[in-house]
Amino acid sequence: MRGLEGEQTLMRIFIGESDRCGNRSLADALVELFRSEGLAGSTVLKGAAGFGAQSILHTDKILRLSSDLPVIIEVVDETDKIDEVLPKLDDMLEGGLVTLEKVHVRRYSGKGEVH
Repeated sequence: MRGLEGEQTLMRIFIGESDRCGNRSLADALVELFRSEGLAGSTVLKGAAGFGAQSILHTDKILRLSSDLPVIIEVVDETDKIDEVLPKLDDMLEGGLVTLEKVHVRRYSGKGEVH
């Protein structure tokens, strides 16, 4: 595992859980892309409610159960590594939102690793 500390870039990708890339979930396809590109790691978060550019409310409330809840994929890595993968995202995303921000990484290590 390579080291990652100090000023880095956080990329957040906002999509819907029903979004697809070919015959698979877009979230799964993105995580696999990030892994194959050697990014430091990614996390997929499933939201309880949200709306996007179409202003359609998606919620997990029992009376209005949605089949398209919001999903956020987060990736933190060096700016250059994030920049390299952005053109591939453009090919995979039909909609959604991608944000970038600077973050300070204080700690990045696997379980049981001493740093």
